[in-house]
Amino acid sequence: MTSTNEIRRSFLDYFGSKDHAEVPSAPLVPFSDPTLMFVNAGMVPFKNAFTGLEKPPATRAVSAQKCVRAGGKHNDLDNVGYTARHHTFFEMLGNFSFGDYFKEQAIDNAWNLLTKEWGLDPERLLVTVYHTDDEAFELWKKRTGFADEKIIRIPTKDNFWAMGSDGPCGPCSEIFYDHGDHIWGGPPGSPEEDGDRFVEIWNLVFMQFTQENDEIVGDLPKPSIDTGMGIERVAAVMQGVHDNYDTDTFKALIGASEALTGVKAEGDQTASHRVIADHLRSTSFLLADGVLPSNEGRGYVLRRIMRRAMRHAHLLGASKPLMHRLVPELVSEMGAAYPELVRGQALIQEVLEREEAQFRRTLEKGLKLLEEETGELGEGGTLDGETAFKLYDTFGFPYDLTEDALRVRGISVDREGFDASMAEQKAAARAAWKGSGEAASEDVWFDIAEREGSTEFTGYSSSTGEAEVVALVKNGVEVESAAEGDEVIVLTNQTPFYGESGGQTGDAGRIWTPEGLEMIVSTTNKPLGRLHAHVAKIGRGNVKIGDAVHLEINADRRDQIRANHSATHLVHAALRNRLGEHVSQKGSLVAADRFRFDFSHPKPLSDEDIAAIEVEVNEEIRSNETVGTRLMTPDDAVAAGALALFGEKYGDEVRVLSMGRKGGKGRNYSVELCGGTHVEATGDIGLFKIVSESAVSSGVRRIEALTGEAARQWLLARDEALRTIAGALKTSPDEAALRVAALVEERKRLEKELAEAKRALALGGGSAGNSDSADEDVGGVKFSGQVIDGLDPKELRPLLDESKNRMGSGIAAICAINEGKGAFAVAVTDDLTERFSAVDLVRAGVEALGGKGGGGRPDMAQGGGPDGSKADAAIAAVREALTTENA
Repeated sequence: MTSTNEIRRSFLDYFGSKDHAEVPSAPLVPFSDPTLMFVNAGMVPFKNAFTGLEKPPATRAVSAQKCVRAGGKHNDLDNVGYTARHHTFFEMLGNFSFGDYFKEQAIDNAWNLLTKEWGLDPERLLVTVYHTDDEAFELWKKRTGFADEKIIRIPTKDNFWAMGSDGPCGPCSEIFYDHGDHIWGGPPGSPEEDGDRFVEIWNLVFMQFTQENDEIVGDLPKPSIDTGMGIERVAAVMQGVHDNYDTDTFKALIGASEALTGVKAEGDQTASHRVIADHLRSTSFLLADGVLPSNEGRGYVLRRIMRRAMRHAHLLGASKPLMHRLVPELVSEMGAAYPELVRGQALIQEVLEREEAQFRRTLEKGLKLLEEETGELGEGGTLDGETAFKLYDTFGFPYDLTEDALRVRGISVDREGFDASMAEQKAAARAAWKGSGEAASEDVWFDIAEREGSTEFTGYSSSTGEAEVVALVKNGVEVESAAEGDEVIVLTNQTPFYGESGGQTGDAGRIWTPEGLEMIVSTTNKPLGRLHAHVAKIGRGNVKIGDAVHLEINADRRDQIRANHSATHLVHAALRNRLGEHVSQKGSLVAADRFRFDFSHPKPLSDEDIAAIEVEVNEEIRSNETVGTRLMTPDDAVAAGALALFGEKYGDEVRVLSMGRKGGKGRNYSVELCGGTHVEATGDIGLFKIVSESAVSSGVRRIEALTGEAARQWLLARDEALRTIAGALKTSPDEAALRVAALVEERKRLEKELAEAKRALALGGGSAGNSDSADEDVGGVKFSGQVIDGLDPKELRPLLDESKNRMGSGIAAICAINEGKGAFAVAVTDDLTERFSAVDLVRAGVEALGGKGGGGRPDMAQGGGPDGSKADAAIAAVREALTTENA
C-alpha cells in the first residue's frame, strides 16, 4: 500500500524532476482573494499570477495546497460524514505552467505519472474533454490509444473553467477512475453519472482564452496550465479502497476516535467518527493558520465546524472533551508535511479543549430546553421560529445546531419566523442607539452592518490584503461611487487596517488597484464596534461598490503603534508592582509617536518611582520573550488572572495577551484582555522612556512615554543639550552637573548679597534717580516713596515694615520693577489707619501701572501692574491721594 504521505511526496518529486519549482502551501485564509472565505482550490494562491497582477514564482510550479470548503458558495459541511468523498478539509495536488508548456506536455505529464510512476491500470481510466476541444481529444487519443468512447466530449460548463465573468478561461480535461462494475454508476455524461463507480481524480485546465461578461473575446498571449488532484481520492484508488475514509490517514484518526470513545465506527456511529476525523483536520489547520473561533466571518465558520464535530462526540457518549486529545494523532500523520501543525499544536489543543468544554455547557442546557419546547412535536412537526430565536439569543444555542438536533427526529424549524425575530431584535437595537443621543447620521452604519455584517479584521497576521468594497459613505450618506479628489469613507468585507478602539489609534495607509486607483487612508474608525471604516481621500482614479482593491497599511507606523501599545501593558504591570494593586488603568492613548497611560494613584510619582518603573519595563523588553495570545471568555480570562482594560468593550470572547517573563505560579509578567495589535516579542519594543508624569484629576495620574526610535531620539536630544551646556561651562559632560551646582550656589550667594545691598539702599532712603531722603511732608503726613529696580516683590513687605518703624508715624510706598512689570505696596502706620487705608492707596498706584485691584489690610496692601515704566507715576498717584485727602 502507498501511504498518503508517500503519494504527496511522489507527486512533488515527479514534477520537481521536470523543472517545476516546489511552492509551499499557502495559508487557508486567502488574503489575496477578497471573494473567497477560504482557499478552496490549488490554483487560488496563483490567481494573481495567472491574471498578470503578480510575477509567478517560476514558469513552472508544483504544490500540495491545503483547502477548505465549509463556507460561502463552496460549502460541503452538511454532507461530510455521510458520503464517501465529501470533506471540509482536503489537499489539492497541482502542477502549473505560467506561459511555458501547454496541452500536450500537460497530458503527457499526467499520463506518465498515473500509469508509469504510480502504475494505475490504463483500462480503469477514462478522460473527458470540452466538446469543442478537438486538440485535446486528439492529444489524448494519440497518447493513450483510447477508443473514442473513452474520451468523452462534455458540452456543459463542467468542462470549461473560468476565473470569473472577466479574465482567463479555457477548456478542461478530467481524468476518471473506474472502481468497478460492483458499484452503481455510469461514466460522465451518462444518465448514471452521479453514481460512485466512476470518480474524477484529476482535472487539467487549459487556460487559453480571455473573456468579458462571460463571452470569449480573444486568445491569451501566454496559454497556461492549472491542474488539481484531490489527494484523498487518489489515495483511495492507490490503496485499493473506494471510500476516502478508508484511506490510511482517516483510518488512523478514526481509530484514535474509537479508542478514546470506546465506540466502534459501525452502523449509525460510523458517520459520527467520520465527522470527527474530517472536522479535526479542518479545525486544526484553520487554527494553525491563525483563524480563531468567533461569532463572525471565518471565525464563525470555524466554530460551526468545531461544534458539529463536538456534537457528534457527544452522540458517541464521550464524557469529557475529545477533540483536543486527537490532535497528537493528526500531528503524527500530517505534521511532517505541514510543520505549522507542529508549531501550533499547543494552541490547537488549548482552543479545542476550551471550546468543547464551553460547548458542552451550552449543549447540555440547550438540548434540555429544546426537549421541553418540542416534547409534544412528532415527526413532521415544526418548531416555531420565535422559540428557536429565544434559544439562540437567550441561551446561546445556535440556529444550525437546533436544526441539526431536530433533523434526526424528523422535525423542521420555521426559518422565516427565526429571521423575523432576528430582524425585530435588530430594529430594537437601532432604536436604542438613537435613544442614546448618538447623531442621526450614525444610522448609516446600522444599514451597512445589517446588510454586510461585520468587517473581518485580518491585521493580526497581515499588513496587506485584498478586499471587496461593500460600502462608500460621503458626507454621511451612502454613495455608489466616488471620484478623484473626493473624501470618502470606504468599507470592505475584510481589512488589515485596525479601527481605532481601546485607546489605540486607527491604522493609516493606502487602498489601490493595478488599474490606477489610489486612495490615501488617514485613519480607520470602528463604527458600532464591528465595522472598519477607512477614512480616505482619492488621489487618483475612481472607486465603486463591488471593486476588488488592494489594502496596504503603513507598516512602519503600525510597528510603532504596536510597540507603544505593548509597552502600556508592561507599564501597567510595573506600576502595580511598584505602587500596589490599587493601580488600575483609567485611560490611554496609543499613537505612533508616543503613548500616554492614565492610572489610579493618590499622589505624584517620585523620581525613584519613575526610575524603578523604567528599569523594570526595560528589563522585560530585553528579555525578548514571545508575546502569546489566547481566545477566552471574559469570565474565564479574569478568573485566570487577566486584567480587563479600561474602556474596552468585551464580547462573548476576548483576546488574552500574555507578555514578559514568567514569575510566580507560572504566570507571565503581564496578562491582560486586549483586542489591539501587539509586538511578536517584547524585544521589538526596543527601548522605553518616561518623559513626563502629571495629574489628570483627583486620584488619577498620567504617564507620557516613548518607545523604540522615538525614545532613542529623545535621549539623544538630551545628550546633545548636556554637551552644549558642558561646552558653555568649559567642562566635560560628566562634570557638568557639579559645575552647574557650583554656579547655582554662587548665584544664590550673589543674589543674597544683591538683595542685602538693595535692602540697604532702600533703608537708606532715595528713589530711582534720586538720592535725597525719601521722607517728605505731604499735607502734614510724613511720606516715603521709592522705586527700586530688580527688587524681589517678596522683599516689599519687610522693607515697608522697617520704613514704618523708622518713621514712627507716616505712609510708605515702594514700587519694585522686575522684567518690565511693577509690583506695588503701601504701608500705613497704625495711628493713621483711621484716616488713610493702605488698600485705597495701593489701588491708586496699581491703576497707574496699568493694573486693576490690589488688596490687603488698612495698614498694609499690595498689587501690581504690567507697565513697570510707570513706577514713578504710581508713587505720584499715592502722593496725590494724600494731598487730596488733606485738602
